[in-house]
This record gives sequence, C-alpha cells and structure tokens, in this order.
Amino acid sequence: MGTVDDYLSGLAPADREAIERIYTLAREEVPEAEQGKGYGMPALVYRGKPLISVMRARRHIGVYPFSPDAVTAVAADVDEVEGSGLDKGTVRFQPDHPLPDEVVLALVRRRRDQIDG
Repeated sequence: MGTVDDYLSGLAPADREAIERIYTLAREEVPEAEQGKGYGMPALVYRGKPLISVMRARRHIGVYPFSPDAVTAVAADVDEVEGSGLDKGTVRFQPDHPLPDEVVLALVRRRRDQIDG
C-alpha cells in the first residue's frame, strides 16, 4: 500500500468514493504516476513532482493540482458545479456534487504538461 491508499482506507465511504474516483481518473490519464507526497499531503507524483492531491477538509473535499494555472484553466467549468468553489491552488467540491470527469482530466493534463514542460 502507498500513501494515497493509506489515506483512502481511513475515510468515510462517501468521501472515499468521491476521492478515489479522482485518483482513478488521474492514474488512467497518467499511468506513470506513483503514490507519494506533495507538500506533506498524500499525492500522485509524476517525474518526481506532485501531480495531484485530493483531501477531505472539514467542509469540503479539496483537489490540489499544485498549479494555480491549472485551477484557473477550469474555473468556468467549476463554477457550474453546485457546492463547488475555487481558491488560488484549490478546487473545492462536495461528495454529493462531484466534479465532472472532464474537469478532473483537464486539471491532471495541465499539471502533467507543466511537469513535462
């Protein structure tokens, strides 16, 4: 088991399902990504750099693509998701209103492309 799997195993079922879905999409898009840490958070790591982290906070689930540019790129699409929000480097959502697959994939692709840069 890795850091992401360890983190997922400790979550409530609804949170685990929502968070695991994002990690699954990211792994499918960037199969070379490995479990690790980014800024102390469980994350998928690509070429030695954090690709994406997804964590449960008190009032939301936060997606951290380690890139304000990636967050800006999906801002309009995130605004359409009920209960979601943005911060400089974070996309927030509720488990009962998940982010669309295309939003997640856009975040992952943007970050991957930055790392490949």
